[in-house]
Amino acid sequence: SVSQVPVAEGKSVQQTVELLARRLEALGADKQGTFGVDCETYHTAAALGTQGQPGKLMYVMHNSEYPLSCFALFENGPCLVADANFDTLMVKLKGFFQNAKANKIESRGTRYQYCDFLVKLGTVTMGPSARGISVEVEYCPCVIANDCWNLLMEFMQSFMGSHTPGLPSVFGSKHDSTYSPGDTMVQYMELFNKIRKQQQVPVAGIR
Repeated sequence: SVSQVPVAEGKSVQQTVELLARRLEALGADKQGTFGVDCETYHTAAALGTQGQPGKLMYVMHNSEYPLSCFALFENGPCLVADANFDTLMVKLKGFFQNAKANKIESRGTRYQYCDFLVKLGTVTMGPSARGISVEVEYCPCVIANDCWNLLMEFMQSFMGSHTPGLPSVFGSKHDSTYSPGDTMVQYMELFNKIRKQQQVPVAGIR
């Protein structure tokens, strides 16, 4: 589950992350290094856009948990998992997809292990400024999302309280099928887009 936690009243993004970290550590969670997820936005070149229709956006993403992979996602569309050289290919495809450089967004922070759970607390940044907080929670022994959702939710409530998220939309389409890394990336893409919209920052050539 990947979700956003609002900044606590009267506190900064960093102070809210520290508050969540303290709650996790009080439960007995141990720090297990760091993590990073980044997302670059590409839009279809103007020449390819059908008359009167907006160009499609594609998101090229990386996750430190999968250092040899690169993920390419369309909104409401497929998630392509490729090897790390995909970035080089995107440079060669610049006649078709153009990088919206000002739109790079990423989440970086600390990984925690608590029994069979892996928790990643991240600060979401665009450019130099912190824009929000992401929390990713994984129940490692299970690969069927719906089988462990209640357990996952119970654990999240122990440190997220009233900000515990509902069932991610990606779970609804999975039913009893196996969960994959691409499903995590779809959730990060949705989270990043939500944070971008909250900021209401106009980006030239995209909207």
